[in-house]
Amino acid sequence: MTRNTTPGWVPGRSRTGSTSTFPPGPSGRPAGPPSGDGRPEASRPSVTIGSFPDYASAQRAVDHLADNRFPVEHTAIVGTNLRLVETVLGRLDTGRAALAGAGTGAWFGLFIGLLFGIFTAGNWLAIIVVALVIGAVWGAIFGAIAHSMTGGRRDFSSASTLQASEYAVTADADFAEQARQMLARLNPQPLPPEQTAH
Repeated sequence: MTRNTTPGWVPGRSRTGSTSTFPPGPSGRPAGPPSGDGRPEASRPSVTIGSFPDYASAQRAVDHLADNRFPVEHTAIVGTNLRLVETVLGRLDTGRAALAGAGTGAWFGLFIGLLFGIFTAGNWLAIIVVALVIGAVWGAIFGAIAHSMTGGRRDFSSASTLQASEYAVTADADFAEQARQMLARLNPQPLPPEQTAH
């Protein structure tokens, strides 16, 4: 059994009627609620019109369709075999945690300083500098405290990303052939017309 790591995402039904085990796409918005009468949206048969090794290629294909006035609301990008990849960026000690916290605090202090600087008649530059310094100091303090509270259980920094082994572009069956013809001009390798998305 896999554990979902995306906050607020609940497995549901896909457009093809199958149970969805994947969170919403890398940059898209989550799927909306059921139709206004409380019933789920009627499933529409969809066909895989292209398969791509990375998300950028699939996104480029859909963008090509949009540029050619294709109704892209009838398409979807489906990532398969999702995996969570956590890239370790480096060792993290109290000093580095304080430095990272100082950077975050400085940005927040700069924002507050600019906000106050807009509404002051005095030396607005001094207000911005003071707010930036105070933000950096407090950020460093909180960063060091937060790291020390882990008790050495996580002495490294990392960045997590979701990756799929393959990205399929699907289209509603009524629009699939038109989409295939447009993608043929982009020079991808579309799948045979009879193959349907799952």
